[in-house]
Amino acid sequence: MAHYVDSEVSRLATVMLHRPGAELARLTPRNNDSLLFDGIPWVGRAQEEHDAFAAALRERGVEVLYLGELLEQTLAVGAAREALTASVLEAPRLGDTLRERVAAHLADLGPHELAQVLMAGLAHEEVKPGAGRSGGLVYQLMDRLDFVIDPLPNLLFTRDSSVWVRDQVAVTSLAMPARNRETTLTQAIYTHHPRFAGTELLHRPGLEHVEGGDVLLLAPNVLAIGVGERTTPAGAERLARRVFAAGLAHTILAVPIAQERATMHLDTVCTMVDVDAVVMYPNIADTLRAYPVTAGYDGEPVVGPSRPFLDAAAEAMGIDRLRIIDTGLDPVTAEREQWDDGNNTLAIAPRLCVAYERNVETNAQLERAGIEVIAISGSELGSGRGGPRCMSCPIERAQR
Repeated sequence: MAHYVDSEVSRLATVMLHRPGAELARLTPRNNDSLLFDGIPWVGRAQEEHDAFAAALRERGVEVLYLGELLEQTLAVGAAREALTASVLEAPRLGDTLRERVAAHLADLGPHELAQVLMAGLAHEEVKPGAGRSGGLVYQLMDRLDFVIDPLPNLLFTRDSSVWVRDQVAVTSLAMPARNRETTLTQAIYTHHPRFAGTELLHRPGLEHVEGGDVLLLAPNVLAIGVGERTTPAGAERLARRVFAAGLAHTILAVPIAQERATMHLDTVCTMVDVDAVVMYPNIADTLRAYPVTAGYDGEPVVGPSRPFLDAAAEAMGIDRLRIIDTGLDPVTAEREQWDDGNNTLAIAPRLCVAYERNVETNAQLERAGIEVIAISGSELGSGRGGPRCMSCPIERAQR
C-alpha cells in the first residue's frame, strides 16, 4: 500500500480516525481532569458527530481507516498481542498477585475483546475472579470504581500519536501520563499490521517528547515543530536529526509556543488551508517566532537565529509570503473561537477544509478568503480540546 504525506494541504487520500467508544463513557467528574477532558461528553452525540465527520471525508473521496479496527486486526498477530499485553502488565502499581490475575483475564480474550480492553480500560469490578485468589492486597485496597487498566479517551485525537513524513512515520512520545499508552497501540499497528509492513519509524515511544499536533508539514521538505507544553526542545531536536538523516526535509522550524492548555499544540494556533495560507490566532501572529534548523555537514542540526515565524516559513517554503486568515473578527471573538478550535482545521485539498461549525466568524473569514469550509458539529467532540485536525492522522496525500 502507498503511504505518503509531504504537505498539510495536498489532496487527502487516506486518513486514520478513531470513533469514540466505551473509553469515552469511562469519563466521570472524578477522573475527567486527570484524563485531560474539560467536561463529560455525551457519548452518543459524540459518536453521531464523529460519524458525520467521517461521512464528510468519504463524500470527498477520502478512505477512512479506524484505529480500533486496525488494532483488532493487529492483535491477530501473536507478536503484537504479546507486546501489547506485556505493556499493560508491566505497570508497577499492579503488584505481582493482581498482575497474574489480570494476565489470566487478558489471555482468555479474543482480538476484539482485547482491543476493547486496551482502549477502554479494565475496571476493578470487571476483573474475572481467579480460582481461590483474591487479587492480593492491591486489589483489595482499590476502590471498586477504580481502573486496573486506565481508559484512553484521548485516542479520539489520532493526530497526536503518529505523524507521517513522506513514506516514514514518527510514532510519537506523548508528554502527559494519561496518554502514554496510546502510542504503544499505534506502534503495534505500524509494526505488525500487514497493511503497514516494512514501514520505517522515525520516532518511537520512550524517546524525548514529541506530539503530532505540534508538527506541521508546511511544504515538501519543510516542517514546523511547535515547542511548548507537549513537545520539548529535546524532542524537536531528536525528530529533526532523524528527519535530516533520512533526507526527508531541508529545513525544520522550531516554534516556541506558550505552555498553556489553550495553546497546547502548534495546531491550536495555526493550521494550513492553502499552499500559501494559514488560519492563525491573531493575538500571536505578530509575535510567533521560529528558529530555522538545517542539517550540518556532519548531520547534526544547525540552529539559526530566531526570526518571525511567518517570514521564516515563507523563505523556507520558497514563496513571497504566507497569507494569514485571522481567527474571529475582534479580540473577544478571536479568543473564544481559538479556544473552540477555530484554528484547528483539516485541509482535504488546497482551499478546502473541515472546521467546527460553531466557529461562525472564523469560517466566514475563511470563505471570504476563497477557502471552502465543510462545517461539522463538534459540541461533544471538542470537550477534549481538539478539532478536525486533531482527530485525523493523514496517511496518504497526493504527491505534489
